[in-house]
Amino acid sequence: MSADGGDVGPDLRLVGFAVAAWLAALAGLHLPVRSTAGLAAVAAALALVAGLRLRRGRSVGPVGRYGWAAVAVLLGTLCGAAATGARVVVRDAPTVRALVTERALVTADLVVRDDPRPVRGAPGRPATLLVRADLVRLTGPDGGQVTGPVRGLVLATDPGWRGLLPGQRVTTGGRLAAPRGGDLTAAVLSATGPPTRHGAASWPQRAAGVLRSGLQRACEPLPDAPGGLLPGLVVGDTSRLPPEVEEDFRATGMTHLNAVSGSNVAIIVGAVLLLARWARAGPRTAVALCGLALVGFVILVRPSPSVVRAAAMGAIGLTALAAGRSRAALPALAAAVAGLVLLDPDLAGDPGFALSVCATGGLLLLAPGWRDALRRRGVPPGLAEALAVPAAAQLACGPVIAALSATVSLVAVPANLLVVPAVAPATVLGVLAAVLSPVWPAGAEFLAWLASWPARWLVAVAAHGAGLPAGNLPWPGGVAGGLLLAAVSVALLLAVRRRRARRLVAVVVVAVVLGALPIRLLASGWPPRDWVVVACAVGQGDAVVLPVAAGRVVVVDAGPEPSGVDACLRRLRVREVSLLVVSHFHADHVGGVAGVFRGRRVGAVVGPPWSEPPYGVAQVREAAGRGGAPLAPAPAGWRWRSGAVELVAVGPPYPLRGSRSDPNNNSLVLTATVAGVRILLAGDAETEEQRALLETVPAGAFRADVLKVAHHGSAYQDPDFLATVRPAVALVCVGVDNDYGHPHAGLLGRLGRGGARVMRTDTDGDVAVVRAGVGLAVVARGAERGRSR
Repeated sequence: MSADGGDVGPDLRLVGFAVAAWLAALAGLHLPVRSTAGLAAVAAALALVAGLRLRRGRSVGPVGRYGWAAVAVLLGTLCGAAATGARVVVRDAPTVRALVTERALVTADLVVRDDPRPVRGAPGRPATLLVRADLVRLTGPDGGQVTGPVRGLVLATDPGWRGLLPGQRVTTGGRLAAPRGGDLTAAVLSATGPPTRHGAASWPQRAAGVLRSGLQRACEPLPDAPGGLLPGLVVGDTSRLPPEVEEDFRATGMTHLNAVSGSNVAIIVGAVLLLARWARAGPRTAVALCGLALVGFVILVRPSPSVVRAAAMGAIGLTALAAGRSRAALPALAAAVAGLVLLDPDLAGDPGFALSVCATGGLLLLAPGWRDALRRRGVPPGLAEALAVPAAAQLACGPVIAALSATVSLVAVPANLLVVPAVAPATVLGVLAAVLSPVWPAGAEFLAWLASWPARWLVAVAAHGAGLPAGNLPWPGGVAGGLLLAAVSVALLLAVRRRRARRLVAVVVVAVVLGALPIRLLASGWPPRDWVVVACAVGQGDAVVLPVAAGRVVVVDAGPEPSGVDACLRRLRVREVSLLVVSHFHADHVGGVAGVFRGRRVGAVVGPPWSEPPYGVAQVREAAGRGGAPLAPAPAGWRWRSGAVELVAVGPPYPLRGSRSDPNNNSLVLTATVAGVRILLAGDAETEEQRALLETVPAGAFRADVLKVAHHGSAYQDPDFLATVRPAVALVCVGVDNDYGHPHAGLLGRLGRGGARVMRTDTDGDVAVVRAGVGLAVVARGAERGRSR
């Protein structure tokens, strides 16, 4: 046996305790307090009985080891349940719950816990900021006070919230609401005005604020993509990160690079360790320098719970690397997991925590063996390390990612492998730019420019990886899907230990991948050949694309946010938009208009004569003006033709007022003819506009092969109108699990009974209608969990 235990299996003594504490804490976040207390009591009783029996029997050998392992699991369950139950009791205090139930207007004294961050809201409205805080005191409308602290979320639109730093005490007024559950948040406070500040933040937080803003200033001269990525890569500040880059990183399994993780900590402290060794510093000096670097980095990126978690995980991996004692690292990881979960049970339900733990575990358990195996087969040491690390991390994180996204990425491992050489230089140069920014801004800009080149490589890899067809295969989601992939991964790891099994596994994997890949990957990819219309999966909104020529299209509506429609157009390889049509100005149709203009020339923009609601009109005018294509009206009878597409506006035949929704019932209703296929694009026309069309327009004018169903498949549809259209294919643009009950089951049944093939973007993803001989066929790209809704 080697001195460091290299020939002995991993030390699992604390793993059972840590996993049990984690799972018990997770259960406690979702169970009633009584159930959590019962779980703790049962675990305590069983641990006591088992411990006494083991001591009396003086069990040795495997029986004793398994017995004490069971006791450790029971003790972990006891600790996790007890720690979480104590916090849940505070969260569910009757006095706070009463105010939340009443949706009371309160005055709140609170302490900010993390940086305010913007959340996406309705386009054209003021940006909403989400602020995590401890609610120290709540004063109700009757003057009664409730003292905490309890955790809360503040939703604010006043710009006065933007400059707050963690640790600051403020007072504000607002209305309470119930949280979503599943964590320790006791209330959501919708602030009605600016906060009243009480003193300044602590000096570490102020110092971090100076350095973070300095890094942002140093990145301002850079292009949007690398300039927005670099602060996210270095300090987790993604406020300038373009949405399309964020989407690309998510599609290629590189999202962990957008936030501070254990790898960031390991890179910074590892660089200090290498410098210390190069300077021939002693072990104690090297450890002291690494500790200072770790503390300084945590201050820079803000000592929030996620950053403390990342620091703990990164320090564990670095300690194992520096000490050369891999057996000691796994107990340290288990101890860190247990300690963090018991100190903050909220981490038990945090996907970032799970990914950090899994990635660190993979680096400790799998990467060293794989690296050594590659080196024995003649792979150079540096290359072996570069191959083993991302593969081990991705394999370990795969079950969690599958559970969250219901997909298995085929491009994550090669993408992460390709970016390995660029992550460390970008991170180190970015940190140096932040540190230098207060004293030498020009030098900081130069370092940020240097760091932008590896950042550009990251952006390029993500963009090309996201553009590959079928880069993500569908997989069962939720706990069942995660456990299934974990079981498959473990089975593969065990099987590849034997030569024959390795060959069999290789054959099976190739067969499964080729079988699971859509046929279009082997043929023409996405989009399919001869497509005439594509309904984009953009969440709860509309975006429809018609092909004019290769790389040129007509876009009808833009969905609720820019990233959705932009991603769909990139998947379709669109370089130019000949015409952008806005059916009406509701946010779910115009919120993403800026995404249509991203990197593309737009020839013209038209919309309905009905200019409501005003914020939607203003948003389209602004985007169209910036793109050099002013907004023009398209009244009934308007015609447009280019390439393979001909459009005619058939409705509204006259302005409708006093209806259920005037903007909906004054939607542009278009007939499109694409390569001989007739398509009816009904916008959000409801019963009133549909009846007006029946009364004033000849029935043959809106008879169609393909119907873009109005208003996301709502119940407000006229049966005679649908019978007149009589489509062969019905496309429903709708968001996953939306709050409106769309699409209506009765409508879907009516369309099906009328002979239509019904396709939905919430379940089918992007949907293309293609010409197949003398008929039509549909091709679905496949739904992706986690898209905007």
